[in-house]
Formats: sequence, C-alpha cells, structure tokens
Amino acid sequence: MAREITQAIVDGILVGGVYALMAVGLTLIFGVLDIINIAQGVLVILGAYLSYSLLTKAGIDPFLGLLITIPAMFIVGVVIYWAFISRLRGGERTSMTLLVTYAVGLIIEGILFKIYGADNVQISPKYVNSSVRIFSFYIGWVYIWGFILAVALVAAIYVLLYRTRFGRSVRAVMQDETAARLVGISVNRVAAFTFGIGVAVTAAGGVVFGETNAFNANSGYDLISRLLSIVILGGMGSVGGALAASVFMLSLESVVTIWQPTWAVAVYYAALVIVLLYRPTGLFGQKAVRAQ
Repeated sequence: MAREITQAIVDGILVGGVYALMAVGLTLIFGVLDIINIAQGVLVILGAYLSYSLLTKAGIDPFLGLLITIPAMFIVGVVIYWAFISRLRGGERTSMTLLVTYAVGLIIEGILFKIYGADNVQISPKYVNSSVRIFSFYIGWVYIWGFILAVALVAAIYVLLYRTRFGRSVRAVMQDETAARLVGISVNRVAAFTFGIGVAVTAAGGVVFGETNAFNANSGYDLISRLLSIVILGGMGSVGGALAASVFMLSLESVVTIWQPTWAVAVYYAALVIVLLYRPTGLFGQKAVRAQ
C-alpha cells in the first residue's frame, strides 16, 4: 500500500505540472487585468489542435512545434484583447469580460468543430507511451517533460515580471492603473501583451494535455472548472500559487483514487472549499498584490 501511495503522489505531482501549464496563463491574466478568461479551456484545446496539425500534416514534433504554436497563440491572445476586451469600460468591466470571453470560447469551439469535426483525436508522437524507471516506479516521459516545462514557464514569467522593464510596467498597472498612465505607461499595450502572454502559455499546456488525453472541440468545458479551482486555491493572480495548487490538488485526487475512485473528484473540490474557509485569498493570494 505504501508503494501505491508513493506512486500516486508522484503521478499527482507530474499531472499537476500539466495542469499548471494550463492554469498559469489564466492567473496571470486575472492578476494584471482583473479578467477571468472563461475561454482559457477552449484556448488550451486550440493549442492542442495546432500541435496535432503540425505533427500530422508536417511531421513536426509537438515540443519542437512550440516554437511555432507559442508565438501563434500569443498573436491570438493579442487579437482577442484588442478586438473584444479593450472596448469594455466602466465599473462592470470585470463582469462583462465573463460574457465576452465565454462568447469568444464559443466562437473558437465552433471553428474547431467545423475544421476537425466531433471525433476525439490525440497527439501521438512515437515517445508518447515511453516511460523511465526511477527506483521502483515507472514514469512517463511526457509527464516528466511537462512538469519541467511548467517549472520553466513559471520561472520565466517570474523573471519577466520582476527582472525586466516590461515587468515593472505590468506591476505598475496592477497596483494603480491611473498612476501608471500618469507616468507615461501605455496601459492598453501592457494589457494586450499580458493577455497575449497568458494565452501563449496555453500552447504548452495544450501539447502535454493532447499527448496524455483524447480531446475534441468540446473538451474545453471539462478543463475550465478545474483550472478555475486551481487558480482560486493558489490565489487569484499568483503565478507560483498556480503551480503549487496544481500539484497539491492533483496529488490529493490521485491518492484518493487508490481507495475510492468515485470520490476523487468530490474530494478535489471539498479540499478547495476547506482551504478557502480558512484562507479566502487562497494559499498564496494577497490583497495588495495579485501576482507574484
């Protein structure tokens, strides 16, 4: 039993890295823009389909294809911001973005359905089922690379926010948008680039999700509830919190599955409620600064 629990924890940590790849963009967008991007799940699926097409049509390895899909998804994010979100003003802006991003998600879903149909597909490079033995455990290479990618992206976003001039502009907008405008910061440009970055990282999440799960145009709905719960638990706007919450929640679910698989999802959300009862801002959330 101890061996099974240890294996479940290891699996949960690695799968948590996959979900962190998908959730980190969502929390970054909220932390800077106060936007809850309901379309994030569908955008993950869009990233997965892009990698699927590169593999099946051009023979490009999904991880190597990130050199194409990440810039492509960045452009998609910037276009979505300028076309739909930048036009919203006033005190109801945050609530209105829920409706707008939901509508954007429906549009993208419809386009994907038209192009790819309703059948499930999966990204299947030759190594997708290969694994490595570490001590007495077998771990899939896809999950290992996904976890490494998650840590690398979180570190890169942290460096971007705290070690660059653009990052100082982002944090200024987060703290006081009016003051940022007064000192000459182009708030709309910062917002557009931030939204683009938040969408771009879904390309990485889409690759690993598509290699470990069959998916179709409707799969985004299954993702968004989990991604939102991870972001809320980690602390709305906390990039590092998204990674920690992903690892915690997926490890917990994996361990519970050993004893009672039907209760795993219920325990997943019960843990979220219990944590928020004692720490409403989430594990790493702060009132003064929403991204860290």
